[in-house]
Amino acid sequence: MLKEFAELSTPLVADACVRHGIPLRIAPAGIGAVVPGHRVAGRVLPARHYGSVDVFLEAFGRAEPGDVLVIDNGGRTDEACVGDLAVLEAEAAGVAGLVVWGLHRDTPELVEIGLPVFSYGAYPPGPVRLDEQEPEALASARFGPHLVSGDDLAFGDDDGVVFLAATHAEAVLATAHEIRRTEREQAHRIRSGDTLRSQTSFDDYLARRAADPSYTFRRHLRRIGGAIEE
Repeated sequence: MLKEFAELSTPLVADACVRHGIPLRIAPAGIGAVVPGHRVAGRVLPARHYGSVDVFLEAFGRAEPGDVLVIDNGGRTDEACVGDLAVLEAEAAGVAGLVVWGLHRDTPELVEIGLPVFSYGAYPPGPVRLDEQEPEALASARFGPHLVSGDDLAFGDDDGVVFLAATHAEAVLATAHEIRRTEREQAHRIRSGDTLRSQTSFDDYLARRAADPSYTFRRHLRRIGGAIEE
């Protein structure tokens, strides 16, 4: 999956979802890579954290190569829930990366390990609590307002993390590639002196909108084959 995502970005995947009418499922703003530039893509391996690493070890027993461990720690900012040992074990299990709704620690060690980890940031203390584990602990994970499971894929880069149902992946990624090609061509033309206003026939758009207030810029772009907002 990471190979499929190699030339794409989370903004392109998000725009492709919009074009297909698929509701966006985006990790909350602030979730980012421990090491800038790290990217991740793969099937969601969900785990809900209750204060102990045992749930991660159990999840790793179910992992398939290339899975992305998605950790639900409720977005907590009073504890870090993963550190170097959990990440090393993830690597040993063939996991492609971790996406944490919460915080991490052992930052220098994580940088050295090199496995992509996405979180809200670093915080020194680990958990001092131990809550009761729910039956769904390894079946699904909450991430902000979203619920994800093994039926979903996770894509992460410097712009954040996007979740996508695996059943939509082929169509969405194909459209994302189309949008990328269009946008790269538009960028090349801007650098060559052909302004975006000219490329998008913006004066024509303004005239059409004046005659028909319901005529949106997105509708106009679709009519002329441009790509900016989606």
